[in-house]
Amino acid sequence: MTPLHIGFVGTGRIARALIGGLSQRENTLISGFDKEPAALSAISADYPVQPCQSIEEVARKAQVIILAVKPYQIAEVLDKLKPSLNADHLMISVAAGISSEFIRKNAKEELKVIRVMPNTPAFVGEGMTALCRGKMATDTDLALASELFSSIGKVLILDESQMDAATALSGSGPAYMFSILDSLAEGGRLSGLSYDEALLLAAQTMIGAAKMVLSGTKNPDELKREVTTPGGTTEAGLKVMDEHNIRQILVETVAAAAARSRELMK
Repeated sequence: MTPLHIGFVGTGRIARALIGGLSQRENTLISGFDKEPAALSAISADYPVQPCQSIEEVARKAQVIILAVKPYQIAEVLDKLKPSLNADHLMISVAAGISSEFIRKNAKEELKVIRVMPNTPAFVGEGMTALCRGKMATDTDLALASELFSSIGKVLILDESQMDAATALSGSGPAYMFSILDSLAEGGRLSGLSYDEALLLAAQTMIGAAKMVLSGTKNPDELKREVTTPGGTTEAGLKVMDEHNIRQILVETVAAAAARSRELMK
């Protein structure tokens, strides 16, 4: 069987996490290019990545090209890639707010494009990746992209119109979780624990609560009611959250991030 050759344009944090997962995949070759030679040297030292001297070399070698660059770099990268692309290439973009149509129009109209939005928990194999396919991509292309990103966590296939919301929720979401964890740990510290003790209690509690939700047997509101005893400690804490309208604050947090994702395309 012919090996699948995956080429990375950009070898930053998310690329590194994905390469870590894909390096365990059988019958797979990985190559990469980065404008920073030190970054490319580092990733090649840690994983079986063939370093490329140019973006064009990545396109010549790879069947699947993963664009792991910042949104503002996409147009320039596509301009360099365009002469080396053909209809057989599958382009996977992790750039927030950049539509599949933008990629096709700035590369080749017949190009097969999959948009993805992974997140940083991919580094510990617990990533959440949203995927959608562009106009020319097939079911086979979508299945391949899903399989590749399953190597770093869970995958959800969405319509492209939903990608701004996914970017705001799961893409940016780790930062919200880290902020919440830090705040809970500080509350624990002020209540008599060391910060490290409180952070462990909070982080493991978040993991456990998330796994209960993912088990699919009960929704978050049902699970919350099971923990809350009338007149008890949980009720006292939830009362403060309700008084400060924490629920609405979090709703508006996601809405603001989604709005910014939409602005990136303007």
